[in-house]
Amino acid sequence: MPLPPAFKVVRLELARSKDFPNGSPQRGYEFVAPLDTAGRIDVEHWRQHREDCRVHRFWQGEDDQNGLLRRKPGGSEHAQWIFDYDKSRADDDEAGYRLGAHVFAPGEYVTIQDEDGANTFKVVSVDPV
Repeated sequence: MPLPPAFKVVRLELARSKDFPNGSPQRGYEFVAPLDTAGRIDVEHWRQHREDCRVHRFWQGEDDQNGLLRRKPGGSEHAQWIFDYDKSRADDDEAGYRLGAHVFAPGEYVTIQDEDGANTFKVVSVDPV
């Protein structure tokens, strides 16, 4: 069954930083998520289609990883969105900084925390699934 029109493929690429002054299109994420009309993650649609909210991590020099966009509980203000690559482990999760409040639109920036620290990513595209 096709996903509702609210579902989008969001592509994030590493933004410029000290180590990457021009950013890097070879390091980032593509994920599927339902977005509301403002471009924020729609929690209710996500709840109905959790297993369809997939993430693909691509990182030059490392194996690609595939997983799911998950929401850790904590109430509306303290819930946390993560990229979960293995349900049986928590040490592989990558947390987004306030992803629930972010607008996913080209040109916006988000921060993702992995085992090496926090990196900033630029939203380069938001396309229909």
